[in-house]
Amino acid sequence: MTQQMTAAVLYGKEQLRIEQVAVPKIGSGDVLVRVRAALTCGTDLKVFRRGYHARMIQPPALFGHELAGDVVAMGEKVRGFELGQRVTAANSAPCGECYFCQRGQENLCEDLLFNNGAYAQFIRIPERIVRKNMLAIPEHVSYQDAALAEPLACVLRGLEETGVQPGDSVAVIGLGPIGLMFVRLAKSVYRARVIAIGRRQVQLDRAVCMGAAETVLNADGSDPVASVRDLTGGRGADVVIEAVGLPEIWQLAIKMLRRGGVVNFFGGCPSGTVVPVDTHQLHYSELTLKASFHHTPALVRKALDAVSQGYVGAKDFVNRVEPLSNLLEVMQHLMSHNGHLKTAIIP
Repeated sequence: MTQQMTAAVLYGKEQLRIEQVAVPKIGSGDVLVRVRAALTCGTDLKVFRRGYHARMIQPPALFGHELAGDVVAMGEKVRGFELGQRVTAANSAPCGECYFCQRGQENLCEDLLFNNGAYAQFIRIPERIVRKNMLAIPEHVSYQDAALAEPLACVLRGLEETGVQPGDSVAVIGLGPIGLMFVRLAKSVYRARVIAIGRRQVQLDRAVCMGAAETVLNADGSDPVASVRDLTGGRGADVVIEAVGLPEIWQLAIKMLRRGGVVNFFGGCPSGTVVPVDTHQLHYSELTLKASFHHTPALVRKALDAVSQGYVGAKDFVNRVEPLSNLLEVMQHLMSHNGHLKTAIIP
């Protein structure tokens, strides 16, 4: 086993270097994975822009979290895996013991353990993640497909928490990779009727390919609220998913709801953002305003199963493959191109 590896190290705001660093050492319950595919993510892009993430990563630090690869070393306490096995690992694991874990809200765990370092030749998977959130990849599933499990688990959390039912009209605002995952899963897994709302025709065309029944162009001068109401018999949507993360879009989402409807604010706004709400509408229309964060071990498994069954695949979301040496260029490209898809980084 080599002692050095190539890895992306985040040093601060838009400060990313590809360097030679030591291969991570593993403990008795850890696993070392040779990364075969690491996917870019909107969260990684936010971290790159800001230079840090309060809960997930403090520079200087290894970077990236959506991955799949091969087991190349294991601690003596590891059970259920073997050398050479293809695996995918989520970027976190709950403690299983705190107040929230005991109430089935493992995503809110008081000691949620995060892991980064997917943009590298090797990554250490800590013992807790090995036990709770590392999964063998089915033989017919590719590395890139398997690496989708983590973001898909977050999307499944959003759909489950929002209570989507077969036949519901679900309006999805924002058609980046996450928004498109909502479109695909809402249609294919939950059998909903999806209305996709985006700012560019190319995004709407992608959404149709993902299963959207109708599309709405949210361009300057348009009235997407009226369009959604026209498409739902004047009532408004049963469910609205906000996958943008802007306060004005949060407000737009509320206006699209029918009476008794549910909105999920999936897109996180910048810290300190305050969004005013029409209390008359909220009260007398019995609206439910929800948000969802992260995922749980059960949903990571459900996400990989959705990939295995063919509901979702990398071909739907990955439009570039680049070597690790080009990661800085990839991040800069993603910053300047709204409506981007994912890039697969091959270390």
